[in-house]
Amino acid sequence: MLTQSAPAALWLLIFSTPVALYVAWSDLKAMRIPNLAVLALVAVYAVVGALTLPFVDWAWSWLHLVVVLVIGFVLSLTGWFGAGDAKFAAAMAPFIALGDVRSFLVLLCAVSIAALIVHRVMRVIPAIRRATPDWASWERREFPYGLALGPALIFYLALASMHGS
Repeated sequence: MLTQSAPAALWLLIFSTPVALYVAWSDLKAMRIPNLAVLALVAVYAVVGALTLPFVDWAWSWLHLVVVLVIGFVLSLTGWFGAGDAKFAAAMAPFIALGDVRSFLVLLCAVSIAALIVHRVMRVIPAIRRATPDWASWERREFPYGLALGPALIFYLALASMHGS
C-alpha cells in the first residue's frame, strides 16, 4: 500500500516527468546524467513538495536525499554505480514516502530488469541502431541506469497518485 498523498503525488508527477524522461534519454544517448537535470528534480521537489505536502513530511524527506547520496557516493567509489546515477537517485529520494520505501525498491527492481532487457534487445535491432547511430549506450558494456531510475520515479508517482492516501 502506498502512503504518499495522492494529490501531492499527482502534482509531483506532472512536474517531475519531463526531467525523468530527459534523464532516461540523456543516459541512453551519452551515458551521462547532467547535473542540471539533478538540480531541476531537486527544485521540483523543493517547490512543488513544499506546496503540496505537509510541512513536517516535506522537511524530513530531505534526509532521504542525504542518506541516498552517501550510499550512492560509496557505491560510485566502488564502481557499482555511476556518479550521475547516484546523484539522480539522491534527487529522487525525497519524492518517496518513508512508508513506501519497500514498495518502491520492489518497483525499482522490476523496472531495472525490464529496462535492461529492453535496452539489450533494442541495441541489436539494426533499424534502431541506424536511427540512433551516435548513442553511446549501444557501444558500452555498462547499462544506462537512468533508463531505469527515471521511469521508476514516474511509475511510483503515477501509482501513488491513483492509490495514495
